[in-house]
Order: sequence, then C-alpha cells, then structure tokens
Amino acid sequence: MTAVTLVKAKDGSVLKCKALGHAGFAESGKDIVCSAVTVLMRTAIQVLSDTSGIKFDTDTSTRGLLTFMAETKKSDPVLQERIFTIGDFLQKGFESLSEEFPKNVTFELKLED
Repeated sequence: MTAVTLVKAKDGSVLKCKALGHAGFAESGKDIVCSAVTVLMRTAIQVLSDTSGIKFDTDTSTRGLLTFMAETKKSDPVLQERIFTIGDFLQKGFESLSEEFPKNVTFELKLED
C-alpha cells in the first residue's frame, strides 16, 4: 500500500507531499499503480525544482519514499499560481488513484495556515 499525504495552505498552494510504500498491485517493475504515483510525484518535483523563486527541498534517498516541501521565496502572483496549480494537479491525481485503486493507494489531504 502506498500512503500519500498532501499538505496545502488554506489558499490551495502546495506546501509538502509525501508518498510512502509500494502499491502492491503487481510485482516490482510491473506495478502500474506504483508507476502512476511515481510519475505524479516526480513531475511535481521536477517542475517545482526548475522554478526560480520557489524554496524547495526533496527526499528521494530511500526506495519507496518520495517527499518534498515547497514555498515561494517572495510574494509573486506567478509563483503563487504555479505552486497552487501543482497542488491541484497532485490532489486530483491522487484522489483519482485512491478511488480507482483503494487497496493500493490511500490519500490524505491536510490544510495548514
């Protein structure tokens, strides 16, 4: 089972996200659910890390763990929109996966101030 926790600010911008564990849908290397989780997380990580003005930290050091934290360094509407869009992208993607594969993915959304 992969447990995903997405933390968003009340304005909807992503603050952090953590995916832990293996989905267990199929054997390693053939698990489409694990692949879907990985693609969502790695895409978000790549976009955020390539965006100037976003303070970003990630941990991919352990197999079965992808986590990141992000925040804008300055008040900029373009950066705020980017970080909001990534949060929405992840939320919709993980909600969909957890609904379609409830035995393999859990999704929790947390809101912080």
